[in-house]
Order: sequence, then C-alpha cells, then structure tokens
Amino acid sequence: MGHGGDVIAELTTDHREVEELFTQFEHTPPGSADRKRLVDVLTIELVRHSVAEEQYLYPAVREHLERGEALADKELADHFRIEKLLDDLQKCKVDDLVFDRLALKLRTEVAAHITEEENELFAQIRKGVHPVVLEELGEEVRQAKKRAPTRPHPGASNTLPANKLLAPGLGLVDRVRDYTSGRGR
Repeated sequence: MGHGGDVIAELTTDHREVEELFTQFEHTPPGSADRKRLVDVLTIELVRHSVAEEQYLYPAVREHLERGEALADKELADHFRIEKLLDDLQKCKVDDLVFDRLALKLRTEVAAHITEEENELFAQIRKGVHPVVLEELGEEVRQAKKRAPTRPHPGASNTLPANKLLAPGLGLVDRVRDYTSGRGR
C-alpha cells in the first residue's frame, strides 16, 4: 500500500501491482473463488489509489499545470467510469455470465488510464512541480491510502473538500466490513 518515494514513484508502483493482479486474474480459472478474491483485492487497491489521487494529485495538477483544470477533470471522469465498473463487479457472483465481461472491460479502462497517466500526466507533473512538493505529495498519498475506502462509492464526491471529509469515514466503515467478512485477505 505504501512504497516510498515521490508521488510519481508511489503511484507508478501501484500501477505495476494492479497490472500484476490483472495478470493473476487472467491465469485463474473462470468461475473460481480465486477470481472473486482477486477482484476484491483489485477493488481495494484501485479504490485506495483513486481516492488518494483525487485528494492530492489532481488538486496539484489543477494548481501547477497549464490546462490543469481540464486534465484533472478528464482523470476524474476516468475514475468515475472505473469506480462504476468496480461497483457493478462487486454486485456480481463469480459465475454470473457478465462477471468476466465486466472484468475485461475494467482491465481495458484501467490499462488506458495507466498508460495515459504515466506517458502524459506524470511527465507534465515532473516538469511542472518542484521535487520537494512531489515528495510531500508522495507522503500525503501514502497516508490517504491508509484511510481511504476499500469499496466503490460511485455516488460519493470525488472532489475537494467533500472527498477529504467523507473518505476517512467511508474507509473506516469499509475496513470494518472487510474485517468481519474476511474480504481482501
């Protein structure tokens, strides 16, 4: 969950972990309990990652980059689509016909988002934001992931200040639900 380094290193490491989870998913037999477990772990990691980006990265994009408003809005729209897919997947049983189709669509959306973020947004951030600020953002992102929700909440606000106020409470409720159900282990 927390890897160290500046915000770009932290988020890039998250991306590699998510890609590895998708690879594990692909190598797991359809309909198996392991597939559902992997989707649960993917959901936890993607939601934490997204919430942290929404709380710290995208406000920095708005503040420091030319066309930052438009860039952040585009990323937030990507997050909304991904969170909706995660929510739909959480409502499915692993043997539902739509489960694998939704998982493939999720992978496609996440892969496109990662590629765009790493090839375009992160390069602009590296140029437009002071290294000390990038380090501070990395620490803020790590802390946010610890408090973040672990389940999709597509109806919750993904913009400041509401997301910083609501996320810790949602995160606490989600972690209690995860603990009592064994989800994500």
